[in-house]
Amino acid sequence: MRVPKKLLNETAEAAREQFFGFMDAMRGELELVGTHTAAIRTADLGGKVAIVTGGGAGHEPMYGGYVGEGLADAVAVGDVFAAPTPDVIFEMVLALNPENGVVFVYGNYAGDNMNFDIAAELLEDEGIRCHTIRVNDDVISAPVELAKERRGIAGALYVLKIAGAAAKQGYNFEQVVEVSEKALSRVASIGVAVGACALPRNKSFNFEIADDEIEVGMGLHGEPGVGKTKISTANEVVLEICTSLNETLDLKSEEKVAVLVNNLGASTQMELLVANHALTQYLDNIGVHITDTLLGSYCTSLEMAGYSISIFKLDQELEQLYLAPCNSFALRK
Repeated sequence: MRVPKKLLNETAEAAREQFFGFMDAMRGELELVGTHTAAIRTADLGGKVAIVTGGGAGHEPMYGGYVGEGLADAVAVGDVFAAPTPDVIFEMVLALNPENGVVFVYGNYAGDNMNFDIAAELLEDEGIRCHTIRVNDDVISAPVELAKERRGIAGALYVLKIAGAAAKQGYNFEQVVEVSEKALSRVASIGVAVGACALPRNKSFNFEIADDEIEVGMGLHGEPGVGKTKISTANEVVLEICTSLNETLDLKSEEKVAVLVNNLGASTQMELLVANHALTQYLDNIGVHITDTLLGSYCTSLEMAGYSISIFKLDQELEQLYLAPCNSFALRK
């Protein structure tokens, strides 16, 4: 039986150690909050609306990688695949001192929802205005009538980019909320897995997938997709994904999009580029223009083999905000 291997120290400390390594890479641009795996930007908010994110470790560079100028202002990270605790979120926002409110942007998972909601209630008691955006871009994870129950995956990157750019450009609280919600309504994602991931402390993989199988729609933690099938060609898989994404987005000729081919952890650049070619051909054939392409590791699941594809349908306002400058560990424009 194949056994997962990771080059770590104490496995129980992996989430903390990766966060401190991330902080080292930021070279003073972020400041730790107490002894927690949470940090705020050292740059002053300057009166703008604060954008705050977070989630479980194991999805690097999501979410810490998107804290920086023109993006998020703070991040709280939990243990591997586990939500940060309410007290850490609460202390982090107090350290940030957002005079004009805070907008939370994170993936739609039960633990994150509960803990961020508790923190938001505590912050409201302190007079800090809060609004929560639960990213639910994984269109396979629930039918359209249950869209609010869908999981959040790599499309969170687009919502954070829009929220951060809007806040930086001086949008007020209501305007940041409105444009961020609009961005969320126009992004759709689907993942495909060909190999499993394993938690650092586990000696077995989180799920099983045979050498000749593939699963479209699998979640970031091994949540089931549409079912396992025999592995097929990249073109066939990407066509299936794009068709499903378009059923949600209803793309029209001459519309503009941004696209993301996201490595889930263990796929090669070759596979991502092949997928991107098939994605580009699909959009070209329906007359949709690609404004920007991102390709690489943006939201991972430890060593899961596979990728997700996200399409973000732009309008004039969203395109301007998306292309606005930003600077963080994982995204620079």
